[in-house]
Amino acid sequence: MHRQKVIIRALGLATAVALAATACGPKNPESAGPGSSAPASPTAVATPDASPSTDGKPGDASPSASPSSSPSSSPSPSASPTVKQIMANGDDSELVRELQARLRQLKLMSVAPTGFYGSKTTAAVKTFQSKNGLTATGGVDEPTWKKIQNATKKPTADELRPPTVNEPDAPDARCMTGRVMCISKESRTLAWMIDGKVVSTLDVRFGSENTPTREGEFKVEWKAKDWTSTIYHTPMPYSMFFSRGQAVHYSADFAARGYAGASHGCVNVRDKAKLATLFDAVKVGDKVVVYW
Repeated sequence: MHRQKVIIRALGLATAVALAATACGPKNPESAGPGSSAPASPTAVATPDASPSTDGKPGDASPSASPSSSPSSSPSPSASPTVKQIMANGDDSELVRELQARLRQLKLMSVAPTGFYGSKTTAAVKTFQSKNGLTATGGVDEPTWKKIQNATKKPTADELRPPTVNEPDAPDARCMTGRVMCISKESRTLAWMIDGKVVSTLDVRFGSENTPTREGEFKVEWKAKDWTSTIYHTPMPYSMFFSRGQAVHYSADFAARGYAGASHGCVNVRDKAKLATLFDAVKVGDKVVVYW
């Protein structure tokens, strides 16, 4: 009986540790090494959560799949052959990035290129096909690609990788005074503002449904230029902590894969150079507002 109780307690402890590892919060301050000026270690990092159905927010609905043809005992001899697709939903490549830049030139996409072919790209291609006498499949075959190329110019480097994916929202009223990192979940942007004026903007990514980024008004509690998650052991450069371990920080995963993933609650930034400049400008005590 005593042995059984020991086993049960051990299992309970292991479960508690596993649950704690999913949180985006700091460990106990006592765990910091001697001489460390930083408080407990935060743990939020970007976690890939790939979805081959969207190039927008994680969880966006995927476009409806084309229904399969019904079985028939006598197939029609006039059935058209399958058209080879050059690009289609789920692809991730530089060619997709070029496609998205050209669709943006045509005002068929509002977000900047990500290189990932998801629901927004599929919808834009369908619209182009419908307007140009092509079968609206949502995939890019050779005739579709040729027409898109003829209707557009070769994208520039800035068109392929613009500084911001989305236009920033109108600032929340709480952002209009003082020094503020004004973070909109709707437009997925961070606007650095001083006395109501926007100084710079950056793309951001948030936590998943299971580990959401908290909304509200906060303050920068502390900063760490070089930080590594103590749970996930992943680098978190230019961390600015604002809410029980949640931080604004650079994410290599966000830079590489865009919105195909999510964080454990932190605000991910993918432009490292711009974040480095912001990190130098932001002071401990500056306001942070996260809002829809």
